[in-house]
Amino acid sequence: MVVTGQTHSNQASQFDLKGYLAVRQQQVETALDRAFPVVYPDKIYEAMRYSLFAGGKRLRPVLCLATCDLLGGTTDMAMPTACALEMIHTMSLIHDDLPAMDNDDYRRGKLTNHKVFGEAVAILAGDGLLAYAFEHIVEETKNVPSDRLIKVVSRLGRAVGAAGLVGGQVVDLDCEGKKDVSLDTLNFIHTHKTAALLEASVVSGGILAGGSDSDIQRLSRYAQAIGLAFQIVDDLLDITSTQEELGKSIGKDMNVEKATYPRLLGMEESRRQAEQLVESAKAEVAGFGEVAFPLMAIAEYITARKN
Repeated sequence: MVVTGQTHSNQASQFDLKGYLAVRQQQVETALDRAFPVVYPDKIYEAMRYSLFAGGKRLRPVLCLATCDLLGGTTDMAMPTACALEMIHTMSLIHDDLPAMDNDDYRRGKLTNHKVFGEAVAILAGDGLLAYAFEHIVEETKNVPSDRLIKVVSRLGRAVGAAGLVGGQVVDLDCEGKKDVSLDTLNFIHTHKTAALLEASVVSGGILAGGSDSDIQRLSRYAQAIGLAFQIVDDLLDITSTQEELGKSIGKDMNVEKATYPRLLGMEESRRQAEQLVESAKAEVAGFGEVAFPLMAIAEYITARKN
């Protein structure tokens, strides 16, 4: 029987993503808890743990584990990098919530880090998480050739720096209150601010498993597509969701006149674009066969999520 991309897509829709995520998330939680004992000075470790264990889908570490599996690697090979990705993501949330940035009081239904520990400690907690992420990869990754490890560290450094997350955040802040933000500029913001770390998550797992250049390119295109889709859905949820569902303040994008996809494209076109991006992402990995079902199901989940 010839198995088409559409057949794989239909089969992926039947994949037990809820069960898969539950297992993976628990593995990540256990590894993160082991990586972060509270030692002196207690306050900084408590602040880092407060945000690291405040909930969340653990999507980035799960993507890293899934792509490592996809290309024949193991969970043990990828787990240190998976944990590091969550540390970096948590840093970005702590810093994003600061008064100088988005000035949010709530994240995942809990008070933001600076509301509990103060701005100074919150900034340092983010710094501590970012620094430890790279140390953790290098010190804890076993049975992976050093050239692959160097590539992963380089990818993550680029994703989080001025060429990635930081650059996207700067342009995002510059565009607040402006009426003439173009779609190209908006895409630049979120290709860097949101999609860059998602892409690094997906690609890192593939690199650790020894994926070929063509494998990595396909995974990269998949990740870029789900990254933009993720942000479009975020923008839509800021309008349509409630604070209880979203776990953070809603309507803030509109209040500060932030450039968003619904503002530029309208609600319906934004939904259509997100769905189209998800279909493109699934098509990129369909050729891997059944081992790609987790990635395809995660892509579908991105447009269906409520928070």
